[in-house]
Amino acid sequence: MNSTHWLGRSVSRLLPTASSKQKVPEAHVAKAQGAIESGAQAGDAPASRSTTQRLEATLRQEGEALSPRLLRRALQELQDIVDPRVSEVEGGRRAMAVADWHAAAPLAQRRDLWLLMSEMFVADAQKTREAQASFAAAVGTPDEAVAEVHYRRATVSPRRRLLQRFSVYPQGVQFLVDLRAEILPFLKADKRLMALDVEMEYMFSTWFDVGFLDLRRISWDSPASLIEKLIQYEAVHDIKSWADVKNRLDSDRRCYGFFHPRLPGVPLIFVEVALVDEMAEGIMPLLDEQAAAADLDKATTAIFYSISNTQPGLRGVSFGDSLIKRVVETLKDEFPKLKVFATLSPIPGLRNWLGKHAASLLDKMADKERAVLGQALGSGAPTPGSFLAAIEQPLDLPEKSPVRQLLLQCAAHYLGQGLKDGQPLDPVARFHLGNGARVERLNWAADPSPKGLRQSHGLMVDYLYDLKRLDKHRARLAQGKVPVSTEIHDLYI
Repeated sequence: MNSTHWLGRSVSRLLPTASSKQKVPEAHVAKAQGAIESGAQAGDAPASRSTTQRLEATLRQEGEALSPRLLRRALQELQDIVDPRVSEVEGGRRAMAVADWHAAAPLAQRRDLWLLMSEMFVADAQKTREAQASFAAAVGTPDEAVAEVHYRRATVSPRRRLLQRFSVYPQGVQFLVDLRAEILPFLKADKRLMALDVEMEYMFSTWFDVGFLDLRRISWDSPASLIEKLIQYEAVHDIKSWADVKNRLDSDRRCYGFFHPRLPGVPLIFVEVALVDEMAEGIMPLLDEQAAAADLDKATTAIFYSISNTQPGLRGVSFGDSLIKRVVETLKDEFPKLKVFATLSPIPGLRNWLGKHAASLLDKMADKERAVLGQALGSGAPTPGSFLAAIEQPLDLPEKSPVRQLLLQCAAHYLGQGLKDGQPLDPVARFHLGNGARVERLNWAADPSPKGLRQSHGLMVDYLYDLKRLDKHRARLAQGKVPVSTEIHDLYI
């Protein structure tokens, strides 16, 4: 029976039935089928037997999706994809047949397939050891280069060849990207999948190198299907209507995305830009559908107010910094008067971090400042609980409020001094500071939306891209020092 015939069956045929030659108690069948049909959740404990033990077994254990017989058959189908006797086209056809099966299979069965791909297609350990020994012995000799080539070839796993066969057809690349996105939530609970994940990340870093990506402007004249993708993937400020998206594509706005030739209709990452005459203090004016378009002749500042990655499966593949650089160059060519390039960015980790560190931040305050704060809180000596309760309604705090001032100081500390392993704690800060920006300014009540209040008590931050100091800022960050403006530095507690 060939792979196309087997994989073309309905998924139900993969489940054991009363007529199966290998009988299983009906209660166990019902329970296993229920688990398979409902699908396991991320974090569920894997089956007790290893994949190798299951392949060598006769009967399925409770909690296992595919029976040993079907697991062996699935492994054979995967091995047939990389059969050296078949052509690239035939191997690709077999791979897409597996992809079609995968699309219809329950989650538990898909996980079995992932385990086979991860564990059963490893490099030959003996050949790798021999090649490594030969390479080590050849170092410093005329044979070193040849030995290195042999060693590199020995370490290439058949898994890479298997994944490459899926890319033969145009839809195969999207399949692999989606496959990795589906695997990611399970990595923490099941380390057996790590080999497959790392292999895909390595391949994607090559396939999606910025040299192969095309920067395209997305405008109101773009195909409707592309604009729908913009609405679907917007991750920073939700697009609420067609009027909203039209506003973001107006004459004083620009939207650019990186596209890959194998995924031509999908922006891998896109950035939304507002062209204005000064740095924005809040997001609402930029999202105001009724606001008149800015005068482009007076525009001196480009505000990057939303950057969204669209493909979770490309996590670890960095092209965001290249996107910003390419967009800056494109904007400068179109608008020579532009001098300032900055972001208006959320601070997604602030609220959670503050809830854990409020006590230590209060301890840093001078006695006089603590007394003033306590008076404003009406609680005598200020406590973490009284402070956190007071900032639950940040929009009601007057400009001169000590509570408001402390919240700004805490945010400055979080962005400018909150580091872990030499990297900023906040994910958005890591992105922009890693690209050479600096923390420029905090903006009060810049995002009064429920999401903005929930993430950062309404605060937003400007990251400034000083084109002449990007390398200097990156070097400073590499030394564990966050580049910040004087304004931010003066807010430190």
